[in-house]
Amino acid sequence: MSEEVRLGRASLPLSESAVTFHIVSTAFFTFICYLAIGIPLAVLPGYVHVDLGYSSVLAGLAISMQYLATLLSRPLAGRMADSVGPKTAVLRGLIGCSISGAFLLIAAFFTHLPALSLAILLTGRLVLGCGESMVGTGAITWGIGRVGAQHTARMISWNGIATYGALAIGAPLGVLISHAWGLAAVGATVTVLSVAGFLLARLKTATAVVRGEHLPFGRVLRKVFPHGMGLALGSIGFGSIATFITLFYASHQWPNAAFALTLFGTFFVGARLLFAHTISRFGGFRVSIVCFSIEAIGLLLLWQAGSPFFALAGAALTGFGFALIFPALGVEAVNLVPANNRGSALGAYSVFLDLALGVTGPLAGLIVSKFGYPDVFLFAAVASLAAVTLTVGMYRRLQAAAS
Repeated sequence: MSEEVRLGRASLPLSESAVTFHIVSTAFFTFICYLAIGIPLAVLPGYVHVDLGYSSVLAGLAISMQYLATLLSRPLAGRMADSVGPKTAVLRGLIGCSISGAFLLIAAFFTHLPALSLAILLTGRLVLGCGESMVGTGAITWGIGRVGAQHTARMISWNGIATYGALAIGAPLGVLISHAWGLAAVGATVTVLSVAGFLLARLKTATAVVRGEHLPFGRVLRKVFPHGMGLALGSIGFGSIATFITLFYASHQWPNAAFALTLFGTFFVGARLLFAHTISRFGGFRVSIVCFSIEAIGLLLLWQAGSPFFALAGAALTGFGFALIFPALGVEAVNLVPANNRGSALGAYSVFLDLALGVTGPLAGLIVSKFGYPDVFLFAAVASLAAVTLTVGMYRRLQAAAS
């Protein structure tokens, strides 16, 4: 029997500082997990394509295998968080991250046998994807169980800050490590960081597993489907900018495309830090409607941008609008199920983000081939406006049910 099943003591009300501490300290494990993801992110395509001599398609596969594993393991991660406890899910996820680092280290010693090195590397990517889903779902559920469901929006917001912050730090750090000491050092770094995170997570207090009927994942998925579709539509803007902003800048012969990504990330984090409380104050649906609208305006600015200034303004507004969509709709999705199915609801809801980011690349690439780079952002803006319509419908149904 896991520690979390045994713990059942009543919790006392927490002070504001204690709530913040528990939220940040739990999101820290997400930060460690996404450092493990970010550090090899910019290194692996070059290793597969240049060092192993495989095509750019296989280089892309080395990255996408992780996202496929994350998508497929979401149901398992959610059920694990609900049944054996979120702390256990986080611990197992961090073990997966450390194993992926070990596979990366081993792969570096078989560069002279490209097929073997690639097979080892891809296996590690699959393990990393499973670890990501366990840590991501487990950390949010763990934090909510510690501070209470009324702080769900803050917990999800800080988890997102940890995610994007770790990716922003990890990618350049991985390049530096690879240039200085090689791929083996990248793998060793991932392993050491993940093991350190595992040891720290073991010290943190578990939360009691909430007893009750565990709903089938398909039923949970149906409950959160409209919320997930809203998330997917809103995520197209993020996916379009992440994939095509540099090529969009190059098509206009504008410099400093990376600055647009920096502004997107800065406004994203700033909005989560400054406005996460608006979700509990005004409700997830109303905040989502405003955020989708702001995101659409930013994407329309990018579509019509005739200078770098307007492109930067569009990227900043898009990041600001996108920031609160996941936690705002996530709060409403989690509220649809009993507390003992919270992890499954988060896992089902997150599937739509994975799907959206997976589909956006090839779909936007098709739009580029037919119409050009600017129309990618028009397509994303239309998706955001469709999300406004969908969310307004959900909000009206909620009001009708309450009256």
